[in-house]
Amino acid sequence: MTDANPPFTVVFVLFDNVTQLDFTGPAQFLCRMPGAKVHVAAADMSPVMTDVGFGIMPTVTFADCPQADLLCVPGGLGVAPALSDTRLIDFVAQQASGAQWITSVCTGAFILGRAGLLKGKRATTHWGYTGLLPMVGAEHEDARTVFDGNLVTAGGVTSGIDFALAIIAHLHGEDVARSIQLSLEYDPAPPLVGGTPSTSPAHIVSLMRSRFYDARSAEMAAALDATA
Repeated sequence: MTDANPPFTVVFVLFDNVTQLDFTGPAQFLCRMPGAKVHVAAADMSPVMTDVGFGIMPTVTFADCPQADLLCVPGGLGVAPALSDTRLIDFVAQQASGAQWITSVCTGAFILGRAGLLKGKRATTHWGYTGLLPMVGAEHEDARTVFDGNLVTAGGVTSGIDFALAIIAHLHGEDVARSIQLSLEYDPAPPLVGGTPSTSPAHIVSLMRSRFYDARSAEMAAALDATA
C-alpha cells in the first residue's frame, strides 16, 4: 500500500554563523503542523555553528536532501559570506524550483535574492537591512510576514514564529494554528515597549545603527555587489 497522505516536507537551509532562533523558532512550530516532516540541510553532516556558539547537527546534506514542499532560509551574520557559497546558492535555487513555498527569515531573504528568487517581489527582512532589498530586485513591505504568491518572507529573528503560524493557518486553518500556538504558549508580552524602530526610543535606534547595523549593512551590500 502507498501512503495516501505523504509527508509535507519542510527543509531548513543552514550555514555557519546562522542565527539559531531564525531557524529553531519556526521549526518548533512547523514540526507540529499536520503531516510535517522537518529536514535540516547543510553542505555536509558536520555540526553547523550558530551565532550563540553551539552547533546544530544537520539531518541531510545538500546532495541527499529530498525535495522541499516548504523551503526556508534563515538569516544571521553568516549570510554575507554565504552569498559567495555557490553550493548553497545552487541548492536553494534547485530546491525552490520544485517547492510549493519559498520562504526566509530575517536576512535569509538575501540568500533567496542571490538565487534570483526575489526579482519583482514584495519582501521584508530585518529592519537594519531593509534598504538593501532593491539590490536583489525586491520591494520592501513593512510587515512582520509578507506573502507574495508562494514567496513568504519574515522580518527579523522572532518574526519567524509569526511566519510559521501564518503558514500553518493558511494551509490548515486558524483552529489548527491556534491549537499549536496554545500548545507552545506563544503569547508575547515583552517587559519593555520596543522591538521595532517605530516603537523604540530614537536614541536606542540610533545607538544600534551606529554600534552594529550600519557596519553590518555595509558588509552585506559589499557582499551583494561582489556576487551580483
